[in-house]
Amino acid sequence: MIEKMKAAVVYAFGSSKNIKILNDYVKPTILDHECLVNVKFAGINPVDTYIREGNYGVLPELPYIPGREGSGIVVQIGPTFKGKISVGDRVWFSSPRTGSCAEYCAVKHVFPLPPKASLEHGAVLGIAYSSAFRALFMKANITEADTLLIHGASGGVGNAAIQLAKSVGVKVVGTAGSTEGMDLIKKHGCDEVYNHRTPNYIKELKEKYPEGFSVILEVLANVNLNNDLDLVKKRGKIIIIGNRGLTQIDARKLMAKESIVTGVGLAHTTPYEFPVIGSAISTLLEQGKITPVIQKVGKLENLAELHDEIINPNITRTGKMIISI
Repeated sequence: MIEKMKAAVVYAFGSSKNIKILNDYVKPTILDHECLVNVKFAGINPVDTYIREGNYGVLPELPYIPGREGSGIVVQIGPTFKGKISVGDRVWFSSPRTGSCAEYCAVKHVFPLPPKASLEHGAVLGIAYSSAFRALFMKANITEADTLLIHGASGGVGNAAIQLAKSVGVKVVGTAGSTEGMDLIKKHGCDEVYNHRTPNYIKELKEKYPEGFSVILEVLANVNLNNDLDLVKKRGKIIIIGNRGLTQIDARKLMAKESIVTGVGLAHTTPYEFPVIGSAISTLLEQGKITPVIQKVGKLENLAELHDEIINPNITRTGKMIISI
């Protein structure tokens, strides 16, 4: 007998109208090295919209279930699964094979959720915190000797990066586009905050930090990257974790400072990196050194409108969006 489940399903790449909510989609069958998770909450991310539109480097076969992170309860474990997980455990996960916007998903990268952490918090660890961890510690090799600028710090990845950087004693300067966003990033550890919607903030940053920043985390490269080249220190690093269009820069600025610009794509995380990232994040969560920020909890039935909302430039991001399943 084929078991069925409730799921969001995309049958054709395109607008959010292509997301269909079905009550009788086939429940996934796990591979030997996977777990089956009864999903309770799924995180919503801008990358979900790029994939749905067909504008992403690696696209799933159609039809597919959207969602690349979530939390829930383990209900089945494959015979060759590697990890300290048991049936009944509360877990968070990243990059599921079958998509998290469904009642069940098959996933390899599963990590224990500490007792004091909520399932809601667990749903946002797989993309924002994993991306920020990989950017800061595996690409920038950041240490307490660095000064970090997070260009757009009030969203999910930005907030994660603030907390992760502060956990190792880094000085963090962040920007946001509203008073609400500035208050939020200050609350979560930014040593200094700037409003990137004011016309003179780049000048103010240059005056305050004439030598520049040793590391810049950039969440909207098509808008900010050329300015980042002015703000980065000689031989400093700019780590790009977000972009929404063609980017124009003056490459002479790169040559003048011998600065490094590199991108981070969670899809390129190696089999070695996933358990390192997952273990570190679970430990920091248990120690209280990171606290996920949830801006909105929606429902699976409203996934299409949430896809539109998360990329709406007129809505201030002050945390992560999730859905209950």
